[in-house]
Amino acid sequence: MKIALLGAGHIGETIARLLHGSGHYDVTVFDKNAAALSVLAGEGIKTQVIAEIGAGAAATVKGFNAIVNALPYQLAIPAAHMALEAGCHYFDLTEDVAATKEIMRIANGAKTAFMPQCGLAPGFIGIVAAHLAKSFDSLNDVKMRVGALPAFPTNALKYNLTWSVDGLINEYCHPCECIHDGEKIDALPLEGLEHFSLDGTEYEAFNTSGGLGTLCETLAGKVKNLDYKTVRYPGHRDLMQFLLGDLALKNDQELLKDIMRKSMPATMQDVVLVFVTVSGMKNGRLVQEVFARKIFAERDGARPLSAIQITTAAGMCAAVDLFRQGKLPQSGFVSQEEVSLPEFLANEFGKAYQQSRQVESIG
Repeated sequence: MKIALLGAGHIGETIARLLHGSGHYDVTVFDKNAAALSVLAGEGIKTQVIAEIGAGAAATVKGFNAIVNALPYQLAIPAAHMALEAGCHYFDLTEDVAATKEIMRIANGAKTAFMPQCGLAPGFIGIVAAHLAKSFDSLNDVKMRVGALPAFPTNALKYNLTWSVDGLINEYCHPCECIHDGEKIDALPLEGLEHFSLDGTEYEAFNTSGGLGTLCETLAGKVKNLDYKTVRYPGHRDLMQFLLGDLALKNDQELLKDIMRKSMPATMQDVVLVFVTVSGMKNGRLVQEVFARKIFAERDGARPLSAIQITTAAGMCAAVDLFRQGKLPQSGFVSQEEVSLPEFLANEFGKAYQQSRQVESIG
């Protein structure tokens, strides 16, 4: 399968190495950063400098089977139009709700497949929630919680940059789709604060945008309450609310991003928390089922990987691989809920989630 991979950042380079190393893919990585491409080229991976993303650059990727987009969320719509014009299948990692809705429109009637949100959240978290929900006769609550956290927090925010600062601020600033008492609503970001403990560590969780993916549409009329919240260490939400609200940096997001990039070190020493709780009726009884994982950074190999790199790249590569194997629809819009969780976890890439230590209980 001939892949045009857009983006040679931390996630893009990990996807490139995984797909290239599997032997099933002919990968060419496109980016405007020649220095980043040179690293991958030195490992025998094909690369090409590209200056433009969009339908106007479709000729650049003509002849590829699929575009895999690992660029910032702002480029999701141009990249999808590029795929449509070139006649390529399309996969991306976007958490942006508006971008996903536009990609759904683009995919309507398309002869090729369009599958956005192939990462961690949205992505794997939606696959898990849909899998658990299928086993219930009727659904009460579906709660999805995900956090990508520094293993050793030292600042007041108790946070280090573990992924795109653009994506981070975007999910903190936009309305959050959810279902409340059977009705689809838009909740406010940073609201819905809750606290819990896991393996003896205290955490907080609050509303953020995009993590539900397309589950609101999939479970509409079938569930009483459905929501997604981001997990952080206690105190993070209050400080972000101060920055975005009280200091009005929500209205000057570029300034906030610049401040965070200059003052908040990135880290490769992180941990990803994933857990989903589903409650409802089974055989006349009210029951609850829980799926929980902790995925840790890999520090022992020749090339260390952060937990967010592992989980996000695994989500994308497993989706592409299941598609290659014919286990997903081959045209139109493809949602994460159409992925079988057992098949995902059995996949050579999805095993990154299977091999992690399972958490047996949530406090």
